[in-house]
Amino acid sequence: MKVTASEDLRRRLLECLGGPWPQPGELRPVVRETIRKEGYRVESVTYEVEPGDRVPALLLVPDGVDASHPAPAVAVWHQHNDQWHLGKSEPAGLAGHPTHHTGVALVKEGYVVLCPDALCFEERQSKNLRGGDFERFEFLRYVVAGKCLAWKNILDMRRAVDYLCSRPEVKPDRIGCYGHSMGSTHTWLVGPWEPRLVCLVGNCCLPTYAAIHRTHILHCFPNFIPGWLQYGDTPDIAGLIAPRALHLNFGAKDDGSPIQEVREGLKTIARAYDQAGAANRFSYYIEEDAGHLLSTDMWRRTREWLQRHLA
Repeated sequence: MKVTASEDLRRRLLECLGGPWPQPGELRPVVRETIRKEGYRVESVTYEVEPGDRVPALLLVPDGVDASHPAPAVAVWHQHNDQWHLGKSEPAGLAGHPTHHTGVALVKEGYVVLCPDALCFEERQSKNLRGGDFERFEFLRYVVAGKCLAWKNILDMRRAVDYLCSRPEVKPDRIGCYGHSMGSTHTWLVGPWEPRLVCLVGNCCLPTYAAIHRTHILHCFPNFIPGWLQYGDTPDIAGLIAPRALHLNFGAKDDGSPIQEVREGLKTIARAYDQAGAANRFSYYIEEDAGHLLSTDMWRRTREWLQRHLA
């Protein structure tokens, strides 16, 4: 059987990330606490992603949604912003900046929302190393094991989808994801490997290696995949999400994703969707006067994209 160009690229990407994903074990979920809010509840949960490694997360469930009346779901990947003390609690509306209480906004629109902690953030920090020191340690630990932090992030996100699928309140064929900044990187990282994500939205993060090298950006570690530059750049990874629905927002003045390379990268993604016969399932928006932020118009387009493909 002939291997397609996208299949070959996907194989090479997996090699660069660190090799095959382990077989998923049981989630062994635990509900630690339930917090009542107006119109929804917040469940503080944990579930096992690998033996001995549990992810803390916050699950937001709208009132009236249950096993008899399930709803679409959205996984929200939190930002970085050098705020290692913040993770899941910001999108869940329990801490951080109100602009990024996006999980609350989505649960109020009727979605079940899962907000997990990424490795090195909030409850997944080290007792011995602080903030960025622990993140740097984890990145290097995975590198010497022949993997990278992106490999671990993707594994954890796939287990987040497993958890959503395990919940009786969720329609398993209507799951999407959204992320801002590092959360956007996580969106296009997990997309090629998680077909159960039928709709994906990333806000303000597509740092190409071309731009990183041209402008000397010290970016967060999930963006760096050893060996990948010999096969492609970050937009080539995002293109592997085709034919599933993908929308990306950008600010033209965002120094973390220089717009010159972003515009070229968007052409790469569009070609991948054209070749997959799904040109209408990829869209993007560039706000010319915006920087690295979630603007009103960016959020409007995010909501509309999710509603179009999940509702």
